[in-house]
Amino acid sequence: MTKYTPLEELSYEEATAELEDIVAELESSERTLKETLALFERGQALAMYCTDLLDEADLKVENIMEEVGEDLA
Repeated sequence: MTKYTPLEELSYEEATAELEDIVAELESSERTLKETLALFERGQALAMYCTDLLDEADLKVENIMEEVGEDLA
């Protein structure tokens, strides 16, 4: 069984790179059903984690823009 880095320790770039590796691995090699499901599960977790990171970044940008707008008023 592959040992994965906990999601919270990954940067966005590391998580997307790992996700790309998983997709390539699933597309290019034959695996057992159990191995395929484990990779799929990790890929889903990575995708959700990346989405959460992007949502957090979007919220920060919105907050900054609101602060800048208030400072300009």
